[in-house]
Amino acid sequence: MNYRVASVASHSALDVYDGVKDEGFETIALCKKGREAAYKEFHGIIDYCFILNEYRDIAELEFQRKLIEMNSLIVPNRSMAVYLGYDTIEKMEVKFFGNKMMLRWEEREGNKNYYRILDDGGIRRPKTLKEDEIDGAVMVKMPEAKRKVERGFFIAVNREDFDNKINELTKLGIIDEEGRKHMVIEEFVLGAHFNLNYFYSKMKDRLELLSIDRRIQSDWDGFYRLPAEIQLKMRKEPRLIEVGHIPVTIRESLLEKVFDIGKKFVESTIKLERPGIIGPFTLQVMVTPDLDLVVYDVAPRIGGGTNAYMGIGSQYSKFYFGKPISLGRRIGIEIKEAIIKNSLHEITT
Repeated sequence: MNYRVASVASHSALDVYDGVKDEGFETIALCKKGREAAYKEFHGIIDYCFILNEYRDIAELEFQRKLIEMNSLIVPNRSMAVYLGYDTIEKMEVKFFGNKMMLRWEEREGNKNYYRILDDGGIRRPKTLKEDEIDGAVMVKMPEAKRKVERGFFIAVNREDFDNKINELTKLGIIDEEGRKHMVIEEFVLGAHFNLNYFYSKMKDRLELLSIDRRIQSDWDGFYRLPAEIQLKMRKEPRLIEVGHIPVTIRESLLEKVFDIGKKFVESTIKLERPGIIGPFTLQVMVTPDLDLVVYDVAPRIGGGTNAYMGIGSQYSKFYFGKPISLGRRIGIEIKEAIIKNSLHEITT
């Protein structure tokens, strides 16, 4: 039986299309009208480009049946989770690569949240605080008023600074009262940031570290390059909006800790949401001067930075496969092996 791999045309979809294409699969781009131009340009890695009025139309029963008839396997990304919602995704009939029930655990609220996974696994994370508990620097995370599909961030050095910035961002219309209801305040952990891109293989029963990347954020990326005196004179709160990623490596003496937290994460997900994480996931960490790894964010699906390696392959993947491969190709390898072993049910939901 010939299977095709589909993904919402956004986020890290190009990595998926390119990678699974290398493993012989036909690809399906699920595009929103008005945002399909790039995917039409890259037709060499896309076999079918379905243009929908809204992303949520993917969940319409008639369209799902079309995907099912094409033997489609959906690789979910953050865009799909945001635009369709967890309830919708969990009810869909078309097969998903990985455990789609894990997607909900990316949030910081509710019974299913990534803090719970980290705490269960004994993985260090920033402490969460209430407003009246702020006694030092904090990282504040909340939905923005105009970009509700994304999560906004700002840093405050103390309670007074927190109050001033809340008032300033409210006046500017960047945050609103609804967003404040979902606000999370974390202790600010100073360190070097890394996005650790893992893959848990059910077929090989092993955890793999495929790549590491860093975020490029606007307008933070430009702001911190300015001299301090200019930053102070601008009196502007820099935004932390993700606009790209760059490849990086981590010092080899830290790799043992990288694998330790990855394995603890996998074990915790098996306990909390059986069968646990399947395939790709990303742990975003701060490495402190004491060389501790502090996980400050989690992506229980393909990360946004894996596109940094599409077409060329990632640095650590070579140590498993004898050649650099992208995370998208790693997904294709896993699907192909499951099909050969007649074990597709073990890696799909």
